Amino acid sequence: MADPMRIRAQAQGDKATVRVLMSHEMESGQRKDASGNLVPAWHIQDVSASLNGKQVFSCEWGPGVSKNPFLQFVVKGAKAGDKLSVTWKDNKGESRTDEATVS
Repeated sequence: MADPMRIRAQAQGDKATVRVLMSHEMESGQRKDASGNLVPAWHIQDVSASLNGKQVFSCEWGPGVSKNPFLQFVVKGAKAGDKLSVTWKDNKGESRTDEATVS
């Protein structure tokens, strides 16, 4: 399983800025290894975020996203102490969910 995501959510008035650093190799399927064989595609396909159990963000990614991707977005209606969870799922069926508290 992948390393934990680093999530920081900071409240500013009635919204919070969320920053997420994900640990994932993000292979496009077009690179060749030292032997000249194609490295199989392995990348995050779906990312979603929930605030106190309610989904507030969702996106689909493809093989063009860089290794260890960084994501930033703003959530309206968030306040200090709220629970934010971020989930990703890759094309091999692996997934990861991590949580943070809005500060």
